[in-house]
Order: sequence, then C-alpha cells, then structure tokens
Amino acid sequence: MNLRYLYTLVVAMGLASSSFAQEEGVPNDSVLKMQQSEQEANDLQEQIEKAEKETKKAEKEAKKAEKAQEKLEKEAEKIEDLRDDIVDKKKDIVKRNRKINDIQQDMELDRIKGKLSPNDIDKINRKIEKEKLRMVKDKEKLRKLERKLQKS
Repeated sequence: MNLRYLYTLVVAMGLASSSFAQEEGVPNDSVLKMQQSEQEANDLQEQIEKAEKETKKAEKEAKKAEKAQEKLEKEAEKIEDLRDDIVDKKKDIVKRNRKINDIQQDMELDRIKGKLSPNDIDKINRKIEKEKLRMVKDKEKLRKLERKLQKS
C-alpha cells in the first residue's frame, strides 16, 4: 500500500505541477495578446486621429477654395453689372439727344408756321435746357461707370 500511496502521490504532484505550469503559460500568452491588442488599439487610435486632422485640414482648404471661387464669381457679376449699366447710360444719352433734337425741330416748324407765342418758346427752351442738363448728368455718370470698370 505504501508503494501505491507513494505512486499516487507522485502522479498527483506531477499533475499538479504540470497543470500549474500550463496555467502560468496561459496567463503569459493572454497578457502578451492583451498588450499586443492594446498596442494595436493605440496605433489604430493614432491613425484615426491623424486621418481626422487631415480631413479637417482638407475641409478647411475646400472652404477656402469655395470662398475664393465665390469671390471671383461676385467680381465677375459686378463687372457684368457695370457693363450693363454703361450700356443703359449710353442708351439714355442717345434717347435724350434724340428727344432734344425732336423738340427743337418741332419748335422750329411751329415757329415758322407762327403757332408759337414768346411764352411758348420760353417754355420749350426751358424744357430743352432741362433735357440737356439731364444728358450732361448722364454723361458724367457714364464717365464714372467707365472709370469704375477700368479699375475692376
């Protein structure tokens, strides 16, 4: 019986020590795996942060480019508006000049026919002077618009 007891004791100790050795190996593997996964997680987090920074930088550059594009479009629109205003002023000047000529021709015809009194002639002359004054103002405005267009 002693031999059997001794044999059982040796086997039990052998099993205990071998299971203890395995238990120590498992924690070491899992600790290594945890450390590796933590390192991978840290690396992944750094990559994510780097990508976020690059994304923000790219968005900032895109906004900057968009603002510059909008500014160019506004400038082009402003220049186009100036050109339209210049064309309108030229038309106004031609129209006023034609109106003055028509009024003068009508006045001369009526004067020849004897239909006009001196008061009527004065009224027509004042009307002509007003139109001439308006035409001078339009010409001045035209010069200003042309100067503004040249500066743009």
